[in-house]
Amino acid sequence: MPLVCLGLSHHTAPVEVRERHAFPPHRMGEALIALRDYEAVREALMLQTCGRLEIYAELEDYEVGVGQLKSFLGNFRHGDVSDMDSYMYTLLGTQAIEHVFRVSTGLDSMLIGEAEILGQVKDAYVQAQRARSLGKTLHTLFRAALEAGKIARTQTFISSDSTSLATAAVACAKEHVGDLNGRSALIVGAGKMGALAARRLKAEGASAIVLLNRSHKRAQHVADELGEIARSAEMPGLVDALKAADVVVTSTGASHFVLTPGNLAEAMLARPDRPLFIVDIAVPRDVDPDAARIPGVGIVDVDALKDVVDITLEKRREAIPLVEEIIAAHVERFQQWYQSRVAIPVIASLTQKAESIREAELERLFARVPELTERQRMLITGASLTIVSKLLHSAIVRIRDKAVENRAEALTHAKMLDELFELQAPAEDAAFATTPPPQE
Repeated sequence: MPLVCLGLSHHTAPVEVRERHAFPPHRMGEALIALRDYEAVREALMLQTCGRLEIYAELEDYEVGVGQLKSFLGNFRHGDVSDMDSYMYTLLGTQAIEHVFRVSTGLDSMLIGEAEILGQVKDAYVQAQRARSLGKTLHTLFRAALEAGKIARTQTFISSDSTSLATAAVACAKEHVGDLNGRSALIVGAGKMGALAARRLKAEGASAIVLLNRSHKRAQHVADELGEIARSAEMPGLVDALKAADVVVTSTGASHFVLTPGNLAEAMLARPDRPLFIVDIAVPRDVDPDAARIPGVGIVDVDALKDVVDITLEKRREAIPLVEEIIAAHVERFQQWYQSRVAIPVIASLTQKAESIREAELERLFARVPELTERQRMLITGASLTIVSKLLHSAIVRIRDKAVENRAEALTHAKMLDELFELQAPAEDAAFATTPPPQE
């Protein structure tokens, strides 16, 4: 049963391709439920960020399963996905496992060590958990990936400094328009990235910051945090806000262009001699690329930000070898678990049967000798536990080790134990897991 990762990312696809194939966030749960209907897909998780769209899955059959994943992308999106193969990669087995850890630790991010990716991996895990598309394999893999991500961030400098897409956006604006002290800024989208950009603009000396958001309450909350230099506005007031701004940072979750040639041209009519610089860190993009043709309007999208911050990431790059050591240790541990899974059901069944026999025999003994003291009962119980443990220990260790060394041989041994002891052990991963999502 192969483990695969099928996807496209900033390494293989430009932003216009990634946005074309992005899933609306509110439909991700629906998509995961739909994936469960594909017979060759045993488990699945989808990870979507501004830099990637990836499906992690355990499949019944590699070729059939990958074909069904690609069919799903076409069927669910109801759009033209004929160009996806040109940008898509398929990682199998160890490659897929290593990739999960590189993503969660930030080594595969557009900005090495970005803080946001670990939260995005966790969100993807929780969504898959809620959709019940997660089984034992991906549950174990992504719990390990989250653990590795936390260790990398706490024990190395991979997330040092404050570089993120939001701070990169402000750095980019500063590079293009000069000193931001006394400048007016507009933030479109007051989510996490928008809030970070607003705080950074304040730190750089912006004299006025306007926040627009679909939820006015959220925009007001961020404005209140920033103090008197900031105010919130309703989305219908976008053109008026554009008229006053020197710099715009936009990061909404909209599936359509928010800043268009129409509303930008209208705003620029009121300020023909003042240029407007826009940094678009949303995927799908918030700004129609055609708006760059409007005189005085400068636009930079998310793919252009990497070069802006490359020189600030030297300390993080020094941490890469340490993070790779963390990844290697987690990959090895997961692979040992993954290979030994064949032994788990028969070990559990053997232990359970031995324990039920032990308990039944003790119950019969104590019923026949009621005069035993509490201490005598405890000594007999302890001795029975020791006998069962020692009797099973060699067999359990042997079959578990064999599973890591040779899965096929371990499966033969497991079937033999199952038959000899009439265990009727269940399949190793019979159903979708119902383990609760991780706590904050």
